[in-house]
Amino acid sequence: MKNRLAGNTFFCIAILLVLMVNVSVCGEPIEIGSRRELFVDKHLIDKMHQTKLKLHKPVKTPRPKSPLPVRHMVTVIKDGDLYRAYWRGSDKSFQGKIHTGHAGETVHYAESRDGHEWEFPSLGLHVVNGTRENNVILAKQPPFLTNFIPFLDTHPGVKPSERFKALAGYPGPGDKRGLKEAGRGLFAFVSADGIHWTRKNEVIPYQPEWRHAFDSANVAFWSEAEQSYVCYFRTWTDPERLRSISRSTSPDFENWSKPVAMNPNLPGEHLYTNQTQPYFRAPHIYIALPTRFVPGRGDAPEYDKQDVNATDILFMAARAGATKYDRLFTHAFIRPGLDPKQWQNRANYVALNVVPTGFAEMSIYHRSGDRYVLRTDGFVSVSAGSDEGELLTKPFIFSGRQLFLNFSTSAAGSIRLEIQQVDGTPIPGFTLQDCLPVIGDEIEGAVGWNGDRNLASLAGRPVRLRLVMKECDLYSFRFQK
Repeated sequence: MKNRLAGNTFFCIAILLVLMVNVSVCGEPIEIGSRRELFVDKHLIDKMHQTKLKLHKPVKTPRPKSPLPVRHMVTVIKDGDLYRAYWRGSDKSFQGKIHTGHAGETVHYAESRDGHEWEFPSLGLHVVNGTRENNVILAKQPPFLTNFIPFLDTHPGVKPSERFKALAGYPGPGDKRGLKEAGRGLFAFVSADGIHWTRKNEVIPYQPEWRHAFDSANVAFWSEAEQSYVCYFRTWTDPERLRSISRSTSPDFENWSKPVAMNPNLPGEHLYTNQTQPYFRAPHIYIALPTRFVPGRGDAPEYDKQDVNATDILFMAARAGATKYDRLFTHAFIRPGLDPKQWQNRANYVALNVVPTGFAEMSIYHRSGDRYVLRTDGFVSVSAGSDEGELLTKPFIFSGRQLFLNFSTSAAGSIRLEIQQVDGTPIPGFTLQDCLPVIGDEIEGAVGWNGDRNLASLAGRPVRLRLVMKECDLYSFRFQK
């Protein structure tokens, strides 16, 4: 009798341990609803076999006939059918001392209907270089115009007079530790039309524990996923003195949380800008295209023989609410290239915002005036070669009746999918053998199973996806009604 009880006890403990292991391995299923998911991180990836995550290279388009000028602090906003561009300029007639944040700095404006060719309207708002015949929207507001970075506020119910917002501010040069003076932080700007702006209060004050901050592009946006405003801004690490990135949030664009240092830098690495933004087709995923700054290499420009550095563009990502970036790739996203000018001082920055310029195309704007394009969703793909590979997702819960993929295969390639229970058991009707092979090249390609089955019966319950792939790239997926 005792042996039987002992055996039963051992059996129960063994079952409990198995269940505990399964729970610890699987964790809670991830709620994705009908969101589009990209492979810019490993958030949904459990296992990969003979597949890899591939960072795709943006392609430079032919030079526009009327490009954006070669300038710093560029922002491009897609506002309905209109593209709006902003950048920092200067009044050539300014007679004062030239330094960061000087009184001769200006902000300029351009428009485009196709995102390629630009128009530069004569607005008549400010006398610059002795005339009002210019496209200047802000002038004579030191130090705010050195890093004025606007955005289109998508907050539901936003006041019409504040449809556009911006943050700007510069504390001045040098070590600021212990500084508690007001006016050294970031100030809010608002606008109804993106052209006429009103400066409001200081909203993110300078922190006395910082060595230095705010001396670059400080970007903000309304986060649908976080239901708050988010700001990513320049700070410096201490004691390494590396240019880095911190984060703060606000419910109202006036009261901001205590900043959190994200510190995405590799050892010795300077990140000059951050250019963090919600991706327009998946706003719960933030894309960042920072400039990597490498002192002591490259070519010195004629106007500044002392400042020798090389720069390029990196790719990072973060989920909404995260206080760390995902850096799957530590190599360059956009290299300086063949043009010797791109190896000079601070030559490589991209504008804030990746914007759609066609159903299958999205654009990245470089400070050189060049435009780079990528396939829609095409930052990163799960890539398989001529040897068949697989990807298994973590357990997740979706909503919808149909699955759509953004994918590209070769003539001999394909993707087949299997929907599994959490324990890996194939669900009848949705096995690999039931799946109709996915072949071709589509931004929104539907997945089908024998019998024309829809996925409504599986919605709301934890499942996994098993993907078997050959000679293909998978960029994103989404469940829809």
